[in-house]
Amino acid sequence: MWSGPRNISTAMLRAWGNRGDTFVCDEPLYANYLLEHGLDHPGREEILAHHDSDLARVTKWLTEDAPENRPIFYQKHMAHHLLPETDRSWVSRLTNVFLIRDPAEMLTSLIRILPQPTLADTGLPQQRELFDLESERLGEPPAVIDSADVLRNPRAALESLCRAVGTEFNETMLSWPPGRRGTDGVWAPHWYGAVEKSTGFAPFRPKNEPVPDFLADVLEECQQHYDHLAAQRLLS
Repeated sequence: MWSGPRNISTAMLRAWGNRGDTFVCDEPLYANYLLEHGLDHPGREEILAHHDSDLARVTKWLTEDAPENRPIFYQKHMAHHLLPETDRSWVSRLTNVFLIRDPAEMLTSLIRILPQPTLADTGLPQQRELFDLESERLGEPPAVIDSADVLRNPRAALESLCRAVGTEFNETMLSWPPGRRGTDGVWAPHWYGAVEKSTGFAPFRPKNEPVPDFLADVLEECQQHYDHLAAQRLLS
């Protein structure tokens, strides 16, 4: 699942992690991203100490059979963790799905954490790049799911998603116990407060917040990438 920030990606991780047939992993490329970018994110040293930053070793693990003999290996990826120089060839060994969100809603949420986001920080150009590569490889568009569709009707959206990736929908995806998970990244205390309190997908509520003027150019570019992906989204 290739997402950008602020896209209900951790709630989606909870939904798949609540299935008994699924092994989940949380942003396995994050440590390499921090190492290569030199970014000072919250918990940076702890992340680098507890998560593998060797890209070759991580991608080898990601393309092997799921741990614990589970039939499904759900990987929560942030698309912006793929740096421009990062080899993409391993991605073709996965079943790739794209989780998107309306850019205006995403940006007004993102600036609370990242006050000066760039286009690359949104993950949308990287999502579009991977989407186009997968479309060419497969001869048809891969699955795209919009976070608003999930929140409006979780059951219908998840049923559509499961059909798209060739697995049965499971009722356990709709609700989960609160709290932290052993599969959460060590960055969870900095970012997952709301998700740790959740027991299911929150109802959709439009934000209707204006995007600041200084992000007008970023919003315009984001919208172009979003529209390209949204044209192929699964309709619940």
